[in-house]
Amino acid sequence: MSKQPLKAPFPYFGGKSRVAAAVWGRLGDVPSYVEPFFGSGAVLLARPHAPRIETVNDADGLLANFWRAMVHSPEEVARWADWPVNEADLHARHLWLVGQRERLTERLMADPDFFDAKAAGWWVWGASCWIGSGWCSGRGPWGAVDGVFTHLGTAGQGVNRQMPRLFAGRGVNRQPPHLGSAGQGVAAALMPVAERMRRVRVVCGDWSRLLGDSVLFPTGRASGGGLSAAGALCGVMLDPPYRSANAIEYGGGGVDHAAIEAWCRDNGDRPQLRIALCGYEGEYDLPGWSVVAWKAHGGFGNQGQGRGRKNSAKERIWFSPHCLAAAALSLDLGAP
Repeated sequence: MSKQPLKAPFPYFGGKSRVAAAVWGRLGDVPSYVEPFFGSGAVLLARPHAPRIETVNDADGLLANFWRAMVHSPEEVARWADWPVNEADLHARHLWLVGQRERLTERLMADPDFFDAKAAGWWVWGASCWIGSGWCSGRGPWGAVDGVFTHLGTAGQGVNRQMPRLFAGRGVNRQPPHLGSAGQGVAAALMPVAERMRRVRVVCGDWSRLLGDSVLFPTGRASGGGLSAAGALCGVMLDPPYRSANAIEYGGGGVDHAAIEAWCRDNGDRPQLRIALCGYEGEYDLPGWSVVAWKAHGGFGNQGQGRGRKNSAKERIWFSPHCLAAAALSLDLGAP
């Protein structure tokens, strides 16, 4: 039965909300769904079918903490996220969050019950106030010295400084967008997403850990050319940071794209797998896969003739041979 798609409660560079319906058209109502680079969760949240077994992952401890905290204590997350847009708070919280990432990641990996609702609330509040990419990337020249926000002179040591988003020409709103700016309170905006995530299995670590058969086929292992148990069918959504060198500032470094491409080559012919791989034109070479072009909104970089406008037309999705027929695909390739 088709359901009204949900949207992530925060903006996310490279999010796939615009193409999510098309992805599900190719994956179908798979019993198992795996997403190793979860990010904003735009594709999962837009699933038109009733949830099945769903496993997601993100290596960023701040992001993984947000999703875990949303499952365990959405009301507390909403309490910390309910705050007016304030430039001083944005930079102070940004610096604090960057300093917490390593601790959070270690605790999340060691304790399945651990989460930090304050960090989650501040993170989603800041993500909704921040313009473009770079939120909590840890790359920027500003840091704290003896309790004073100071320009350190060398990029890569702290955070960037910018104005927060000012909306609709009205100055600073009481709440940032995505967190109840359309008349909803923060808690009301977060609760549907929290409920949707309640039974999703959230992992924090390397993407490859999700791609073994025990995770892909939790209801029965796939073997040979057929299925060893009913329901051994899995949809895999791979949306790694962009491979292009000019995308490193958005988190493109540190991901082994050659290994991702090799896994796709090795597993694309398995009839039990329906795989979607996202990237820019020319980033991957996968013979036998169908390639679909689509156009992203381009975000703030889409204004004028910026890089966002240029890259928005380079978006591609590679679909493995056993995905559903392309006739089920409907993409708007016009102007955003």
